[in-house]
Amino acid sequence: MSIEESIQSPDTAPPPESETATEPAPPVIRPRRRVLRTVGLIAVAAVLGLVGGTAVGYGIQAEREPTPLAALNQPPLVHPKPLPKGQEPEPLPEAEDRQAKWDGDLRKLLVPRPKGARADGQDGWQSVAEYANGFTRPEWTLRSELALGVRRIAARSWRTGEDRWVKVSLVQYRAKSVVGALRHVTHEQAFASREEEAGDFGEEVKGSGNGRYYVYPVRRKAGHLDFHHARAVIQRGDIAIIILMSDSRKIAEKDIRSLAEQQLERL
Repeated sequence: MSIEESIQSPDTAPPPESETATEPAPPVIRPRRRVLRTVGLIAVAAVLGLVGGTAVGYGIQAEREPTPLAALNQPPLVHPKPLPKGQEPEPLPEAEDRQAKWDGDLRKLLVPRPKGARADGQDGWQSVAEYANGFTRPEWTLRSELALGVRRIAARSWRTGEDRWVKVSLVQYRAKSVVGALRHVTHEQAFASREEEAGDFGEEVKGSGNGRYYVYPVRRKAGHLDFHHARAVIQRGDIAIIILMSDSRKIAEKDIRSLAEQQLERL
């Protein structure tokens, strides 16, 4: 048998293919998702409930009697009848009318110089620029005083003994306002309380309300006399009272306190 015959022989023919073919798997049936549908229904129900409740509330309110409002007009103010002519109260005497006194000659309200004291420097009206020159920052003080509405300044200074020097200033502000005087006094008190100045909050000037006086620690410098310093700062209405005292000898508290009380009494 030749090789061709052996290949074509039915005994050696390849086996027939299998008649059973692999069938495709049936599709998986997934459960339907109803979560989103449920949430949507809940949201719709909530909106409908809100709208319905609001409508019912408006309906109930519409059936009620209206609540009366309070009257807009106010009862008329009752003013006392004027006194008959000739029975009006007399005006206050100048000694009791503080504002009339303050609106007068401010120089007359300055405490007088002590007996035997020597005039030194200012005695009468003082310009704002001259007043500002007595401070460590004149330009700033000048701008500040003008902004506060300073009206006029009266000052008096004198010397007693060998080296004691005293100056009393009355600084009045415009429009009868206490704001300018209060701010000036508050600033001066804060400055005096600094550690490099008096270093404390001072002592109260009795009867002043917010007045304080300060006795500074002595300052010593080689080749110079000792420098003792005291200050009083008081507000009375629209007037700021500034009292300065210096000496080469110790200044007693009663000296600055009594002078402050005397000046306060004149206002």
